[in-house]
Amino acid sequence: MKFNAKFAAALSALALAASAAAAEQVKVGMITTLSGGGAGLGIDVRDGFLLALKQAGASDVEMIIEDDQRKPDVAVQLSDKMIQSDKVDIMTGIIWSNLAMAVAPGAVKQGKFYLSPNAGPSALAGKGCDKNYFNVAWQNDNLHEAAGAYANSAGYEKSFILAPNYPAGKDALTGYKRFFEGDYAGEVYTKLGQTDYAAEIAQIRASGADSVFFFLPGGMGIAFMKQYAQSGVDIPLIGPAFSFDQGILQAVGDAALGVKNTSQWSKDIDNETNKAFVASFQEEYGRLPSLYASQGFDTANLMLSALKVAQPSDADAFRAALETADFASTRGDFKFGPNHHPIQDIYVREVIKEGDVFTNKIVGVALEDHGDAYAAECKM
Repeated sequence: MKFNAKFAAALSALALAASAAAAEQVKVGMITTLSGGGAGLGIDVRDGFLLALKQAGASDVEMIIEDDQRKPDVAVQLSDKMIQSDKVDIMTGIIWSNLAMAVAPGAVKQGKFYLSPNAGPSALAGKGCDKNYFNVAWQNDNLHEAAGAYANSAGYEKSFILAPNYPAGKDALTGYKRFFEGDYAGEVYTKLGQTDYAAEIAQIRASGADSVFFFLPGGMGIAFMKQYAQSGVDIPLIGPAFSFDQGILQAVGDAALGVKNTSQWSKDIDNETNKAFVASFQEEYGRLPSLYASQGFDTANLMLSALKVAQPSDADAFRAALETADFASTRGDFKFGPNHHPIQDIYVREVIKEGDVFTNKIVGVALEDHGDAYAAECKM
């Protein structure tokens, strides 16, 4: 019996060692935008993700991080390398929906898990959903739907709406129109990456609109806001958080003060996880976190919560652990809908100035426990 007990103990030790060895093999491929226009968004997703790994002491996770340069062909090349040569288990990081559409479907078809920390195109939420695709941020329409709901409550009756001509831009205007109950003074799709909005602002001025809803992320939003303020047009602006996020606000300055925007995250959400995240991110990187940083942080913590239960090699068990979403989110309550997209509150924020820093404060809730319009089309 003594021999058997020792043998059993040895087997147990070997099993633990094998488990530890397996854990050390988890590879995460992050493809995100780290240069050129929109680099700040990718940098924030990366930094939030890495902060979560550092805080968890996740030495069992190997990160491979590459810059997609905001080019779909580059993103596809990087994805092929990560899957075929680097043998990653999990992929994440993409900011832009056109890049997500180029990479995510192929990755999940090859058996990889894709955890989106940002882009949430409608095509991947509905008929194009996949059991190995999870969006930890939102479905693209969501914040725009909330903006439409806010516009109703603010009493606006005639909106001018504009967004870039790419998947997320189309989802943006679709989302706003799904909830806004008024009429439209104009609807314009701009070029992706456009920096001169003189023609669009002239259209707005002449339109008779009582409100302007726009979705222009990154440098596009900075250029539009500055030019809009300089134009003297005083029609109120409404936007999603992407155009009024922490990194953008400093570049826009006073032109953004007082503007209402919608977001599922804000630095003043009152829960312990969010308070600790804001403080630790600021200490680690010397700046306030953005929406994108919070999404990177939450994506990493979702992944880590699933890795406590199973390895990606046990796909069914790992997938079930992801679906449970047993982690402390910066947003507080967090759960997935049947298409692996969040169900969550979406807030109305107002741009304010705290000392020398432009930031946002929550002034209301636009939509509670909000899912997305495409879940019913998803057949996993």
